[in-house]
Amino acid sequence: MRIRTGGPEDIPDILSLLDGAVAWLAARGRTRQWGEHSFSGSATRVEHIGRYGSEPFLIRLAVDDGGRTVGCCVLSEERPAYATAVDGRELYIRNLVTDRGRKGSGIGAALIADALDEARRRGIGLLRVDCFGGDDRKLVGQYRALGFHETESFEVEQPAGPWPGQILAIRL
Repeated sequence: MRIRTGGPEDIPDILSLLDGAVAWLAARGRTRQWGEHSFSGSATRVEHIGRYGSEPFLIRLAVDDGGRTVGCCVLSEERPAYATAVDGRELYIRNLVTDRGRKGSGIGAALIADALDEARRRGIGLLRVDCFGGDDRKLVGQYRALGFHETESFEVEQPAGPWPGQILAIRL
């Protein structure tokens, strides 16, 4: 596996990864994170993900030996509106998704290591990410296992009700 920079031409692969993750979560009854409907079937979600193909976003893709995209990490120095401001610069993981058929193979950890390298390259001392913080908080635990620590919780209003989120950080 190698990690490379992606662009607008990679948006279909990112949507495919997200669709696979939604299906995987839904099959396990975990629909509160991303719902039960595909990203590619929603014009709003397609438009949102399509924005990752331009500034201020950096797409980093994990690609297997056959050239297939198996993971994606989208980075930005701009935080999402719901995240509290911090003193100084930060690199924010705006999206992280991996091929669920390869769960446990280290793709997510490799993308996080790459994000840390990118922060260091830019001279930034803080990497933050947010994730679904509801249900059993299993996803929060996965980020803790990768070296992040919890900072603050938040909620975003969604049509199905409040979506609980958790922001986590690594100081470099």
